[in-house]
Amino acid sequence: MSDQHRHDPDQSYNENDAHDHGNGGGAHHPDAPSEIEARTLALESLLIEKRILTSEDVDRVVSAYEHDIGPMIGAHLVARAWLDPGYRRRLLKDAPAAVRELGYEYHADTRLVVIPNQPGIHNMVVCTLCSCYPWMVLGLPPTWYKSAPYRSRAVSEPRAVLAELGLQLPDEVAINVWDSSAELRYMVLPERPAGTEGWTEEELAKIVTRDCMIGVARPQLPALVGTR
Repeated sequence: MSDQHRHDPDQSYNENDAHDHGNGGGAHHPDAPSEIEARTLALESLLIEKRILTSEDVDRVVSAYEHDIGPMIGAHLVARAWLDPGYRRRLLKDAPAAVRELGYEYHADTRLVVIPNQPGIHNMVVCTLCSCYPWMVLGLPPTWYKSAPYRSRAVSEPRAVLAELGLQLPDEVAINVWDSSAELRYMVLPERPAGTEGWTEEELAKIVTRDCMIGVARPQLPALVGTR
């Protein structure tokens, strides 16, 4: 099994570019805020103190990334792909164009590739160099995604990392780890869960979480499907 990290120059998904990794052990502990994060907090405090901006201004930006920019955009892409095979093909072939097709903006300076989970194959995303992340479709990255333990262990022992994050995969399921870069970002297209036949696009989007599109979780049905 290869530990090579690939930054694919192509925009479309190619299943031969993935890397399969096996079992591993160890503990996953999030890091303390990085130097950059600490400086950002200090700068925010200074700007508020100087009355250049307010805490409400900061909250509005954060809220936009959490609730408007993503991960709801990504969930919309996934739900449409589950319902429309033609759109799914276009999403896998040219993700930025498929994002724009649904009325969202996607800047041309950063490429996006969507990787589909399949029976027997599970994909997860990491950035081993820093914390590159498809924020245009997923919003703000979680703290653990930026931590050094996740960035290193997702490559060396992905099965153990997934288990620690709550996703237990059978041994027969292969795990492919995709390494993002400043020029190329990845997003996972999770498998549609059984029991969602007849659901609308809006209903499907509600079960697609940020973690599903990073590849550290699978979509979960509500406890009482009949009450949705």
